[in-house]
Order: sequence, then structure tokens, then C-alpha cells
Amino acid sequence: MYEDKSFLTAREILEKDFPLAPKGYEPQEVDQFLDLVIKDYVEFDNAKKRLLSEIKLLETDNAKLKSEIRNLKASLEIANSNKSVTNVDLLKRISDLEKVVYGEE
Repeated sequence: MYEDKSFLTAREILEKDFPLAPKGYEPQEVDQFLDLVIKDYVEFDNAKKRLLSEIKLLETDNAKLKSEIRNLKASLEIANSNKSVTNVDLLKRISDLEKVVYGEE
């Protein structure tokens, strides 16, 4: 993913030294600017890690939901294949259950 496109780390930015030139920039200004770059870079890196973690959680949830869908579809197919049960069969089962529950055998 993004890791392949990263060229610098926050530490490399922090430890970068620029040679002084006679007409160069003020080292303090460069350091202050690089400090801001480092803060942004660290924040970006933290956000990237958090998002990658969230992606892993979502992928796990997605896999669980897909598995649940497969199980529900299988249950539905089983239920549809058992539709040959008639109302008479259901009434007989209810009657048998009532006999057991109420002790009327």
C-alpha cells in the first residue's frame, strides 16, 4: 500500500543537516520549518496506522458477515426443502406437545 511510496521517516527529517552556504538560509528558520514538517509527518504516519488497523477490523467483520450470510442461506435452503410439511403434520406435533406439557398421555 502506501508503505512502498514513503521516502522519508520522521527521524530522517529530524536528523537531516544542511551544509551552510555563504548566501544560504538561516539554520534556525530551516530547523523550525522542518520541525513543522516532522509534526505533520508523524501525525500522518499515526493516521495511516490507525486507518490500516480499522481496515483490518472491517475486513474481519466483513468475513464474519459473509460467513453468517452463507450459514443463513444454507438454513433457508434447508427450510425451503422441508416445505413438504403440511398443516395436518403441524397440528399433530402441537397436539403431541400439549399432551407432554399438560400430562395427557
